[in-house]
Amino acid sequence: MSVAPNSFDRRMLEALICPLTQTRLEYDADAQELISRAANLAFPIRNGIPVMLVDEGRVLE
Repeated sequence: MSVAPNSFDRRMLEALICPLTQTRLEYDADAQELISRAANLAFPIRNGIPVMLVDEGRVLE
């Protein structure tokens, strides 16, 4: 299965958890981010690949 460069396979979301809090993530398709409400961080998705590094997370406002 091929994935378009800027798309994210939503089924992958079931396997991913926040690296900081070990909690579920929410997918923000518009921002291409995975949101951890518990950690108050948004992790970027670049070229269809989630970057799950705490240092790469954006603090939510």
